[in-house]
Amino acid sequence: MTVTRIIGLILIVAGIAGIGTGGFSFTKETHQAKIGPIEFSVKEKQDVVFPTWASVAVIVVGGALLVFGGRKG
Repeated sequence: MTVTRIIGLILIVAGIAGIGTGGFSFTKETHQAKIGPIEFSVKEKQDVVFPTWASVAVIVVGGALLVFGGRKG
């Protein structure tokens, strides 16, 4: 198996995972004010969304690499 086909397979798996999960979220902590020993902070939940069209495009590119990646000439 060539490197191109391995990359194609990884792209296909990543695209399927992107469609399956739809994205992820994380909590970001920002410090707003610090007055002596007292510290005020704000925790913000941020979402990262994977567009469905991007996941499908990754699957298509991965499939093309898998099919055409090993051909010579």
